[in-house]
Amino acid sequence: MALKGIRVIELAGLAPVPHAGLILADFGANVVRIDRVRQASSMDRLARGKMSVAVNLKKQEGVSVLRKLCKQADVLIEPFRPGVLEKMGLGPKLLLEDNPRLVIARLTGFGQSGKYMNMAGHDINYIATSGVLGMLGRPGEKPHAPHNLLADFAGGGLTCAFGIVAALLERTRSGKGQVIDANMLEGSAYVGSFLWATKDVGLLSQPRGTNLLDGGAPFYDTYETSDGKYMAVGALEPQFYQELIQGLGLADDADFPSQMSRDEWPVMRSKFTQIFATKTRAEWTEIFDGKDACVTPVLTLWEAPDHPHNKERQYFLETERGVIEPGPAPRLTRTPALPSSTAQPGIGQDSVEVLKEAGYSETEITELNAIGAIEIGDSSKL
Repeated sequence: MALKGIRVIELAGLAPVPHAGLILADFGANVVRIDRVRQASSMDRLARGKMSVAVNLKKQEGVSVLRKLCKQADVLIEPFRPGVLEKMGLGPKLLLEDNPRLVIARLTGFGQSGKYMNMAGHDINYIATSGVLGMLGRPGEKPHAPHNLLADFAGGGLTCAFGIVAALLERTRSGKGQVIDANMLEGSAYVGSFLWATKDVGLLSQPRGTNLLDGGAPFYDTYETSDGKYMAVGALEPQFYQELIQGLGLADDADFPSQMSRDEWPVMRSKFTQIFATKTRAEWTEIFDGKDACVTPVLTLWEAPDHPHNKERQYFLETERGVIEPGPAPRLTRTPALPSSTAQPGIGQDSVEVLKEAGYSETEITELNAIGAIEIGDSSKL
């Protein structure tokens, strides 16, 4: 796999950091998650293919364990607010002195500097401050956050993973690691670059929810079907719009508004709404299946894996717990991503194995466990 041989230390967190680690693990990196001690289980469900070592970072002996692991690692991913690593005595300066090739990814909400650097926040706050949230929602209604996808995952985990791979690539030329200031505010703004780049060309010149791509256009929206389900319509281009009109039975309606007649969009939307409500989602799917009308069913998380296209590409995975989840993307031809395991690691299950590989003897591991600097999971035995 593409990242085979890359050793990653991931300090346990929620959402964005585990997502970055998941991406690296799926593409072949050896990812070791550093978990807290004395916890029955982890809230992290993005841990397939990772190992777990439980370390008490409130003890100096535990901090020393982490430092030793970083000396042999290629990447460290940490989720703390600015300054927390430094307070542990593990600031980037020291870690890079120990290991000049180390890539240190610091993934935060607001970044390593600035007025908000130490302020708490969540996905909704980061996209609000980035300017992106203000563009999302229906006209006349309040802005609407699309779950926690934009900041936590697109602008957080995915952007951080890209930064790590870019730093690893640069290291092949310089031989040196570096620090990555990955933050969800700037990451989500970067994901939204198209919004800034097109606001002066007519695509986003109108109030929120009235533009071409934000639900303002009736031919780029969702419609309820007779069985309470939905169809997604994205017939932007004229040739696709004509296929849509044909499928809806409106091709011969001489009085039907032209596509770009904004003043008549309410009439168009009303008509589309009435027509889609006359058939079930399955019936509309059959009508538009294989046609270039850009009309598709809106599937639930439970339905998507069974869609014929997704089944043919064998994309979704079934975990060892019987849970269906997305596989890695994108697909590489020579070195495709392949999760080494779909199981979620137990807390500290790999403590002994990883510490032995780091050079600790069985006696040292036993002593560290006895003083509470590490924790040995049930399946991690000396």
